[in-house]
Amino acid sequence: MATWKTRGLRGSAFESLINTTNEYYRNKRLALVQKIPTPITPLKFDSDRKLITEAYFEKDSTVDYIGVVQEIPICFDAKECKTDTFSLQNIHEHQFNFMKEFEEQGGVAFILILFTERNDMYYMRFSELKEYVERVERDGHAKNFKYEELEDDFFIHSNGPAVVHYLEGLSRDLETRE
Repeated sequence: MATWKTRGLRGSAFESLINTTNEYYRNKRLALVQKIPTPITPLKFDSDRKLITEAYFEKDSTVDYIGVVQEIPICFDAKECKTDTFSLQNIHEHQFNFMKEFEEQGGVAFILILFTERNDMYYMRFSELKEYVERVERDGHAKNFKYEELEDDFFIHSNGPAVVHYLEGLSRDLETRE
């Protein structure tokens, strides 16, 4: 049984920006996307700070977000990376498999990555993630990819209230599929 001890809310600032963007998209009737909570059972609770300090995961989570954009089902996960090397170990096998199955059902799966030192955001298509995973298995490549390997067209640029404006990446992603 996997357990979790809090070290602060890693990724919570990035997720907050995504949540704000999703609310903007919803208000503009562009998309309806929701954060999926990870089911946990608390083990220890700091009543003074009203904070769960230790818990176990009830089951493997899938992805952070799921929804629909103009009749297109989407799911994605949000990740942060402090360096220019992203470890593929940050993508759990059950998450990868869920995204693969989601794509097989006609949906669009992707990952949003915040490179915190550079303050750059990236829209990673599932096909790109799959290629990085496959090269590990096929070529024995290190279980990572480098910032320099990423495609310029899929970096995310803020657009007013849509700070994490991933719809542009989604649009480019869809164009590459046609």
